[in-house]
Amino acid sequence: MLLVAIAIWCGNLEYRKLALSDEGRYAEIPRYMAQSGDWITPRLNGIKYFEKPPLQYWATAAAYNVFGEHHWTARLWPALAGFLGVLLMFHVGARLYGADAGLYAALVLGSSLLYAGMAHILTLDMGLTFFLGLAMAGMLLALDPRADARTNRVWMHVAAAACALAVLSKGLIGIVLPGAVIVLYMLVKRDFALVRRLHLVSGGVLFLAISAPWFVAVSIANPEFPQFFFIHEHFARYTTTIHHRYQPWYYFIPILLLGILPWIVTLFDALIGALKRPRAAGFDATLFLLLWAGFIFAFFSLSDSKLPSYILPIFPALALLIAVRLTTIDARVLAWQLAPLPVIALAGLLAVPYTVRLASAAIPAALYQNQLPWLYAAASVLLAGGTAAMVCGWRGNVRHAVVVCAFTGLATTQFLVTSEDALSPSHSTYHLVQQLMPDLKPGVPFYSVGTYEQTLPFYIDRTVTLVAYQDEMAFGLKHEPQRWVPDLADFERQWRGHAYALAVMGPEMYEQLQHAQLPMQLVARDTERVFVRTPPRQDEGGSKP
Repeated sequence: MLLVAIAIWCGNLEYRKLALSDEGRYAEIPRYMAQSGDWITPRLNGIKYFEKPPLQYWATAAAYNVFGEHHWTARLWPALAGFLGVLLMFHVGARLYGADAGLYAALVLGSSLLYAGMAHILTLDMGLTFFLGLAMAGMLLALDPRADARTNRVWMHVAAAACALAVLSKGLIGIVLPGAVIVLYMLVKRDFALVRRLHLVSGGVLFLAISAPWFVAVSIANPEFPQFFFIHEHFARYTTTIHHRYQPWYYFIPILLLGILPWIVTLFDALIGALKRPRAAGFDATLFLLLWAGFIFAFFSLSDSKLPSYILPIFPALALLIAVRLTTIDARVLAWQLAPLPVIALAGLLAVPYTVRLASAAIPAALYQNQLPWLYAAASVLLAGGTAAMVCGWRGNVRHAVVVCAFTGLATTQFLVTSEDALSPSHSTYHLVQQLMPDLKPGVPFYSVGTYEQTLPFYIDRTVTLVAYQDEMAFGLKHEPQRWVPDLADFERQWRGHAYALAVMGPEMYEQLQHAQLPMQLVARDTERVFVRTPPRQDEGGSKP
């Protein structure tokens, strides 16, 4: 089972092109870091970029140095962190609740739609989730009433180190969330004596020893860093709509329900059972898991900045709670709980042809047509696997039902994630860059006019010069204004002075510059991007260099 899971988990890491903003951004920052040798100051497109800490950048840059720059090395860290999280829940579940619970926790977590999906998309959320899960595991195992003094000390220091690595993954929530949950637990349980088992002094020293050096180093190298990172990127992001990610308070409810598939009904059963369970006299692991999931869910629901992946850290806790329920569930009850899966699959099969109606000028219908086989495969696997899991449960075999359902969920998620590659001509610059390569000569000036294509620097293996565009790089450009061209008039003057230069822009900008009679020669274009070069001069013999 482990070997099959690894094969399915890793099967599409190289296949898909880097897509949209996050994958391009988090592939490019470590690319520049590896090439420049500056591992202190993160840079996006060569411009200072302080929105996130560097741990994932370091890991990906190291992967580039060892294995080369590929799609799979760019995605290696989230994929590895996600799979390690599955194995971690196997260990924690087995230690706390028995071997069956450990197996079920791993199967549930690794097959949940949001968790498995985010492990294959290049963002920072899976690394954060793994280290928060490790912090949660450390506290659970350290505070377990069966733990002796040495076990308590070791696992609390593991938790402290994990919090430090979580901070280096995505910021202060790496310590705020675990700290708030343990305080909330002591308040709810009225067990303030628990503080003596937390090893706060030695754990705090370990936490600072791991997390502080980079913050000190980057602040020395960049005095502007502390105010931007701690104030703008934490307090302003959480309390305001400055990042234009405002959603209503209930935003995460449908995301949770969809993201926990195929275990949606069992989740409610598990939560109800956990809430009804009598509270243990000593440390209550089930109560801690409920508070962990509930507090983090509420914390992000109250934020004025929301993205679907923000609630990912609750999934390890939910997987453990579901696993505990699966160890006692009646097989036929489980069969009924899995009954929605074939229904959802049938609805999916009927809905697949209609996805073509989502076509737009940006994403033509032909791309959606290319996506259909993958969507049919996902729905078919869910139908066959969900039905088979129900049959296993109806025949009285809980373990077979759980295993079949888990691998069905993982395979379905992988087909859905892989289907996005059919849309990559609109979401990625990979295809156009292949046409651009003959014109891309070393040292040639390359401008990005009125836009910034996040995946472009990774594919052309170099930075571009921004023109009349800042967006998330505004803070870096404020401190390094020499790295961009602030207005079109300056760009036109520079462009006309180049013997040979390249530029990328949107179709509207291309039409605007054509109307202004800027000399340009079309190299490649699609619905979203236009690549041009300076026209050949007479001394070039009228041919392209």
